[in-house]
Amino acid sequence: MKVAIVCDWLTGIGGAERVVLALHELYPKAPIYTSQYDPDKIGWFNDADIRTTWLQKLPSSFKKFLPILRAWTFSRLDLSAYDLVISSSGAEAKGVKTGPNTVHVCYCHSPTHYYWIRKEEYLKNPGFPLGLNWLAKLGLKILDEPLKRWDRHAAKKPDYFITNSNHTKQMIKKFYKRDSVVIHPPVDYDRFKLKDPDLLRHGFVIAGRQTPYKRIDLAIKACNKLKVPLVVIGDGPEHKKLEKIARRTITFLTDVNDLKIVEQFQSSLGFIMPNMDDFGIVAVEALSAGTPVIAYKKGGALDYVNDGLNGIFFNVQTVSNLVKALEKCIDKKFNYQKISDNAKKFSKDNFKDNLRNYIKTHINK
Repeated sequence: MKVAIVCDWLTGIGGAERVVLALHELYPKAPIYTSQYDPDKIGWFNDADIRTTWLQKLPSSFKKFLPILRAWTFSRLDLSAYDLVISSSGAEAKGVKTGPNTVHVCYCHSPTHYYWIRKEEYLKNPGFPLGLNWLAKLGLKILDEPLKRWDRHAAKKPDYFITNSNHTKQMIKKFYKRDSVVIHPPVDYDRFKLKDPDLLRHGFVIAGRQTPYKRIDLAIKACNKLKVPLVVIGDGPEHKKLEKIARRTITFLTDVNDLKIVEQFQSSLGFIMPNMDDFGIVAVEALSAGTPVIAYKKGGALDYVNDGLNGIFFNVQTVSNLVKALEKCIDKKFNYQKISDNAKKFSKDNFKDNLRNYIKTHINK
């Protein structure tokens, strides 16, 4: 069977890239088609057959400028010679050409954020460099409807949709009018799993790219108010703003290796997830470390946070609501070992088994 993998881009490390890595491990001989690839930013694919488009000639930092060019390029990428095409897409890669004898399975991370899910957030703060936000806002307004039409058309191309959470499943049905099956994305459970349930824990931790929609500011303000330690792991365009609002109990770690992040997760009272995410792999990594998750009660968190057992929900994105949830977490006795054990169902091995079985069933059809 001739298999091809296609993804939007490979220019950094995130949940979508972890899915592509798992697909590569399932089908190591399958070429990976993508718009742009930066091996310096993501070193996982040195043994893979990576086939980039002409967009590779442009700097990977231009990624935000390229949705129209990606749409045009992927829609002309002809993969009809393959028996099976698996697209890992939250943007344009799902729009590739396939033939009548090709089965196209799309692992959809979300309907494209900048058209559907987070349109207002992108309009408010596109996050473009060099003072070009005004141009991005103008482009989003002018091209909104044509690009939405293209995206809806592209979403008709896959034969089957798989997705990461029940929240995203609902969004795919709402915006694309397509049914999908939930297979939770792969988590590196073995790296994070709890080794010592009696390890002393204190303070809270939050990790991720520091952008406005992540609401890291909310976590900092809540921990400021409680005067409790918070470790903020990561970097991003909001970093300087966040440093300005942080008080003495807040620590920033911008360059954390694999060992250090595991130590931080396993020694914290709780991981704070103050935003709505499509899934939120980093929160499940925290659960793997036995660490309860204090989560905003929306999005992918509903699939893995069980209020009172492995975390605490808060219903409104305000400092006062998050403070109450953090106080509950401080006062509660959690079974850290049980939290870690229950997170094993999100392991990479389980993801690959579930995906392999799904594809085998639908190829046989």
